[in-house]
Amino acid sequence: MTEITDKPMTKVLVFGGITGWIGKIMVDLCKEQGIEVMAAQTRLQNREAVAKELDEYKPSHVLNSAGITGRPNIDWCEDNKPDTIRTNVIGTLNLADLCYERDIHCTIYATGCIFKYDEAHPLGSGIGFVEESIPNFAESFYSETKGYMEQMLKCYPNCLILRVRMPISDDLFHRNFVTKIVKYERVVNIPNSMTVLTEMLPLSLAMAKDNLRGVYNFTNPGVISHNEVLDLYIKYVDPTYHYTNFTVEEQAKVIKAGRSNNELDTTKLMRDLPKGIKINDIKTACELCFQRMAVNLEKTGGIPEECKRAPKA
Repeated sequence: MTEITDKPMTKVLVFGGITGWIGKIMVDLCKEQGIEVMAAQTRLQNREAVAKELDEYKPSHVLNSAGITGRPNIDWCEDNKPDTIRTNVIGTLNLADLCYERDIHCTIYATGCIFKYDEAHPLGSGIGFVEESIPNFAESFYSETKGYMEQMLKCYPNCLILRVRMPISDDLFHRNFVTKIVKYERVVNIPNSMTVLTEMLPLSLAMAKDNLRGVYNFTNPGVISHNEVLDLYIKYVDPTYHYTNFTVEEQAKVIKAGRSNNELDTTKLMRDLPKGIKINDIKTACELCFQRMAVNLEKTGGIPEECKRAPKA
């Protein structure tokens, strides 16, 4: 059995750091903090190549944001199941296992989209799923694979598993939850736990530095609905924008895979916050995020055409 030890963060290897959204941000964060960092060149499913890269670079910590979510969305995974398994399950487990063999701390940016509101966690109750909760949502193949992968990852004592949900950034990058729903013709209106990356990604690096391990619900405390998010977008970014709601039942007719809606309990995360880190509740975090977004868009040429709406008739 490998002995797992706490080490200072001296060298970081980031999987997903070349083309990945979160991975590229983490590479930049490491550089800003003066931490030696490299974006991994190998693909997770190529076990021998990953092992070689780990042995050559010898990181103290690994960050993994690589994975398949599908383009333009998770419906892609329904038609590409072997590819989804190869990266999201086999590849992620390869990395966790290889890091375990070498006593390397491994942070995995996982997903909290493995739950749905149920009788024990009703919508609007404030009762969130905790880290020990067993996934109850498998209505998309993406979530199904993430659900059983998490159960296996829990067996690796070197891993920090962060359940990210509906990630929001202060730009209109195409992977941003805001960008996605702004482009939809119609949206559902359901309160959800969400992750504002500007606040949460520096926290993830601090958690890895502190050698925290195990599963954490990695969202800002509380919930916010689709309408509340879009209303903030209208308030701060585009006053001409407008949207229309539809029901979950109507939504189901136009998508291949179901969508997860849930609230995650952040008690454990807030209890274990590293020193000097402050995290806002989701509504405050979103308000601040849209204020920054308005400034950022002014600097970069304004709102992209694909995010604009035709005026109401």
